[in-house]
Amino acid sequence: MVKAPITLSNLDSLGATDRLRKLDPLSAAAALAEMPVGRAASILAAMPADLREQIIAVAPAGTDWGDAQRYPAGSVGRLLEEPPAVFLSGTTVHDAVEELRAIVTRRMVVYLFVVDSKDRLLGVVAFREMLYASRTATLDDVMLLNPFFLRPQQTMVEAMRDVVTRHFPVYPVCEADGVLVGQVRGQVLFEQQAFDISAQAGSMVGVEKEERLSTPWQRCLRYRHPWLQINLLTVFVAAGVVGVFQNTLDQIVVLAIFLPVLAGQAGNLGAQALAVTIRGMTLGELNRTSLVRLAMKEGWMGLVNGIITGALAGAAMYYVAQSQGIANPGLLALAVMLAMTISCLLSGISGCLIPVMLKRLGADPATASSILLTTGTDVFSMGIFLGLATWMVL
Repeated sequence: MVKAPITLSNLDSLGATDRLRKLDPLSAAAALAEMPVGRAASILAAMPADLREQIIAVAPAGTDWGDAQRYPAGSVGRLLEEPPAVFLSGTTVHDAVEELRAIVTRRMVVYLFVVDSKDRLLGVVAFREMLYASRTATLDDVMLLNPFFLRPQQTMVEAMRDVVTRHFPVYPVCEADGVLVGQVRGQVLFEQQAFDISAQAGSMVGVEKEERLSTPWQRCLRYRHPWLQINLLTVFVAAGVVGVFQNTLDQIVVLAIFLPVLAGQAGNLGAQALAVTIRGMTLGELNRTSLVRLAMKEGWMGLVNGIITGALAGAAMYYVAQSQGIANPGLLALAVMLAMTISCLLSGISGCLIPVMLKRLGADPATASSILLTTGTDVFSMGIFLGLATWMVL
């Protein structure tokens, strides 16, 4: 069987940089130009400055990598392209058409952007308007005034919220003062957002967004292992809670059977709240919803689910304890039901608060959220259960 070659787009940023080092700057620039704009910008950002400057210096026409690097990762600015057809206010339709004859042989032109002497965007012209316009008319006569534009500092989530009902093939990108700095293709926006969403599932368990199937195992280890160390620490925290009640477990061994039941149920319920909250962040819904209301809703959902599942788990505890001749099966059943109810309540609230807390601390809300949530739910469920059993039975 012939092994398929690994292309540049299949590599993470460091792997792609290593591959590009073997090429001359012109060939490296050509290879990057064939990639999605956002991916090329990420690879350039991960490069040493000297190599990046060499490649940007010979970048093909239409690329705007130099300006793109001025903006943070995850912003619209990282997707900038150089607009192919920018004309000064007052340009006649005839002059614009003559100039476009050469431009369209090199670049695809969707809209013409009309700017003033300070490069501030005044309007946008579509080819249809030029087709029916008099050759002596100016672009100002046929342009769309006050056109919609994106700002380079906008995050992808903010940009997608703005363009989701517009569906233009190309969007101008301007600074706050209206100065045109580039353009972004609608297809590129949606491709980048799709990639970011696909990376969220891995981020929640400590897998870096950059990691690909072809990433060498040594680099994968470096990406993943720090989060596993954090997870190990949090597991020891949960184990420490169980250790506090070792005497209770020695006297009532059946309690150990129900520890994973409570931890698993509370953890799953918290994960549901976490998934809904991160989805709300991605779609921008959380900005329109009170955090207090969200926490109350998820807490109420946890309480109701906890009561139902707690009643079933309590019945199972009563049956097991009675069949084994353990004293006070009713109290043990009540301890299970109360612990399940309280744990699910707290897990629901934690599931919506953890990503919000990470965001306010300046971290990616999806990054290893499940690790923090799992620790919290384990401590809640096991601590409350063993504490209630100790207080009610012993």
